[in-house]
Amino acid sequence: MTLECFLLLLMIVSILTGLFTEGIKKLLEESKKTYKANFLAGGVAVVLSVLVGSGYIILMDAQINSKMAVYLIALILLSWLSAMVGYDKVIQSLGQIKLPNKNE
Repeated sequence: MTLECFLLLLMIVSILTGLFTEGIKKLLEESKKTYKANFLAGGVAVVLSVLVGSGYIILMDAQINSKMAVYLIALILLSWLSAMVGYDKVIQSLGQIKLPNKNE
């Protein structure tokens, strides 16, 4: 998995998290059930990141190795974080991290 692919998966999970969270909120409000919005968004983000990560592994016939495990754990954590603070802030923070150039 490349960094670009990882960021694409993170964007997909972030978009789907917003949509699913709003749908679940409407269902809970119609049922007159109380909920914590942050816990709901975080839970939805974790579940969706596991599903999207599993889908990527299946569709790309990827092997689960240590590098893939790190990407999947990062996808889960950053999806949860983006649900809490917003996707744009997470991407801005990631963009500010300087990755070492292998040619130097």
